[in-house]
Amino acid sequence: MAKLVFGLNQSLDGYVDHQLFRPEPVLFRHFIENTRRNAGAIYGRRMYEVMRYWDEDQAGWGPAEQDYAVAWRRQPKWVASRTLQSVGPNATLIRDDLIGEIGRLKAEFSGELEIAGPDVAGSLAETGLIDEYHIFLHPVVAGSGKTFFAGARPPLRLAAHERIGPEVIHLTYVPASPDGA
Repeated sequence: MAKLVFGLNQSLDGYVDHQLFRPEPVLFRHFIENTRRNAGAIYGRRMYEVMRYWDEDQAGWGPAEQDYAVAWRRQPKWVASRTLQSVGPNATLIRDDLIGEIGRLKAEFSGELEIAGPDVAGSLAETGLIDEYHIFLHPVVAGSGKTFFAGARPPLRLAAHERIGPEVIHLTYVPASPDGA
């Protein structure tokens, strides 16, 4: 059975605007390795549209960007959207029954399935399907934007933490049991 992991970069004040977070080399290498290991990725429409950047080679990419693009293109992707008519290579559109489809994917795959996008993660958090929450905390104050938790924050407990590179703290949370353990 796969483990569902929701993770994003986040500012100190809780926002996830992707324009604020250009990962320095150590963090970018972490993301490349993580993407290589993932069994697949589940996206909301907006996050998928941002990530489509990696579908085509760009002028000026260095080896790290090329490595990430190869890893991203390789992994299967599922996109939750009622408005998109089609998705790109190695991607499947989920229009209806998001919860049922994610439950099926979780049962069918092994390894980690990454969830990207606060809205789709918010829909899944209410069901208890998310196994881990990964916050990559940056020393930036955004002031506004989309928050990491699109809905009510589920009860969580800190499971791990590590420093990645010179500035980022990676926090891993898991759902807390009703007794707080």
